[in-house]
Amino acid sequence: MRKKVTVVGAGNVGASVALRIADRELADVVTTDILEGIPQGKGLDILQAGPIVGSDAHIIGTNDYKDTANSDVVVVTAGFPRQPGMSRDDLLMKNYEVVKATTEKIVQYSPNCILILVTNPLDAMCQVALRASGFAKHRVIGMAGILDSARFRTFIAQELNVSVENVSAFVLGGHGDTMVPLVRYSHVAGIPLTELMDAATIARIVQRTRDGGAEIVKYLKTGSAYYAPSAAAVEMVEAILKDKKKILPCAAYLEGEYGIQGLFVGVPAKLGARGIEQIIEVKLTPEEQAALQKSASAVRELVEVIKV
Repeated sequence: MRKKVTVVGAGNVGASVALRIADRELADVVTTDILEGIPQGKGLDILQAGPIVGSDAHIIGTNDYKDTANSDVVVVTAGFPRQPGMSRDDLLMKNYEVVKATTEKIVQYSPNCILILVTNPLDAMCQVALRASGFAKHRVIGMAGILDSARFRTFIAQELNVSVENVSAFVLGGHGDTMVPLVRYSHVAGIPLTELMDAATIARIVQRTRDGGAEIVKYLKTGSAYYAPSAAAVEMVEAILKDKKKILPCAAYLEGEYGIQGLFVGVPAKLGARGIEQIIEVKLTPEEQAALQKSASAVRELVEVIKV
């Protein structure tokens, strides 16, 4: 029997997540949205691609959370998207109520699921979902670090004109302007990044990574990124469903790790069937630790505003 994944929100991110899961035959998929007809239409469209791509995954769209019952993983993409000139933080109050209500409905029908949050501002929304669900911390995870790291890797590969597969890099911290791309742990085919680029080039790429989402919003004007975010979310879904024990940068609830207490922050985490099975602590320089603390402080400010 195939696993079951629910995707909350049938907009660009949610539909892309559903499509990628179905195409790869990872699970049966339920898409749900408050808009009538949208999840049903997109679900049927994806289902009809099955014979072409060779996938027997079943997919339905619905407005009724009863259809999501007994999901193994639930990916939450519902919420308002960023607009030009709007920071992720501007979305805070708008999306607080969305995520809280959504989580309560999910828990009612899938009390044993693992939650993956995509809604921005990501780290604060994870905190909302943790409180609203009552789940153990390892079952609530935020998608951010994989996306930010992918952007970092993309820009490095472009700069050096090498395959993205040669580039290994990751980003810590909150999913926002204070994220911490770890240059010291980044390399190309095992060669440290600092041996391939000068400091000015690295600084430019780090800044572009921080601005990665805003750059896309500026171009689109009426929405935000969805192809790369959906790919990142599905990598997490696959690691959980297949119990891969894959180490990925994710927003995780910290209780002392990296000197951070009671807060979701992006860190390397081992993902398996139980969700987050281990938080990996890497040694940081004083400068890196200070940058991570600054990022955590920015997340804490948001959390304090919504009192979760």
